[in-house]
Amino acid sequence: MSDEYDAELDQLLRKKALEQQRKALEEQQRKAEIEAQKEAILRVILTQEARQRLANVKLVKPELAEAIENQLIALAQSGRIQAPLTDEELKAILEQLTNQTRKDYKITIKERGWK
Repeated sequence: MSDEYDAELDQLLRKKALEQQRKALEEQQRKAEIEAQKEAILRVILTQEARQRLANVKLVKPELAEAIENQLIALAQSGRIQAPLTDEELKAILEQLTNQTRKDYKITIKERGWK
């Protein structure tokens, strides 16, 4: 009787594992499709140099690059920017964003009297 339950449990565990694997694969494929669509749109709205600059930003600050990509795509779809965006225009956008999000650090050194 115990062997019967073990076989049934093994079967249920395998079924569950296969289902999770299938869901993970579907999610991965969906993400790849979305990324391919984004790349296609960016190819249209950015010049080669601007795309290269955005790729460099993505290496250093992936979350910033992701936000910029999404914003550029939204602006292009709404017709608020003229395609293709040049490298100089992208530089100006990046400069504005970094000035808005830049944190100024103030370091003060207090003397403790140690010598």
